[in-house]
Amino acid sequence: MTEGVLDQSRELDRFLADVERRALRIAEIAVRDRDDALDIVQDAMIQLASRYAGRPADEWRALFYRILRNRIFDWQRRRKVRGRVIAWWTGGVADEGDEAPDPIEAAPSLAGGPDARLESAEAMQQLEAALGRLPARQAEAFMLRSFEGLDVAETALAMGCSEGSVKTHHFRATQALRAELGEHWP
Repeated sequence: MTEGVLDQSRELDRFLADVERRALRIAEIAVRDRDDALDIVQDAMIQLASRYAGRPADEWRALFYRILRNRIFDWQRRRKVRGRVIAWWTGGVADEGDEAPDPIEAAPSLAGGPDARLESAEAMQQLEAALGRLPARQAEAFMLRSFEGLDVAETALAMGCSEGSVKTHHFRATQALRAELGEHWP
């Protein structure tokens, strides 16, 4: 391997390690199942590495979140079709285990003592629950802009929409979250 290819491979590894935890959180919120979320994130990482590793590193973030978004939508589509087939096959009764969401692990905080960590964990649980109640596009815009720090143009590329739509979705999500979480968040 040439030195340039090796450097790019290392840079891609660092990028993937950097986004892995946040991508998993996004997928968990979207699909409500940790194992499925892990599979989705792994598939997105593999696709980025296999198809877009040669692209400039500054394009990877938007590309990765676009791939992740598409993988989540694919999973949701398959889940919906599977639910219809099961409902038809069983005469309208789905398995009880099919719809039981797995709890999302609270992100640990290294700051403060046990009380501060508990308060932070509770606030994060409230935020995750509120995000789960938002329309999907609003939640996606909020997570990409607020959690991932993507700018409007990168978020638009990742979401496959216009910059105006990103601004609208992010604004509406922020307003809804402020209204719902006023007591938990500043």
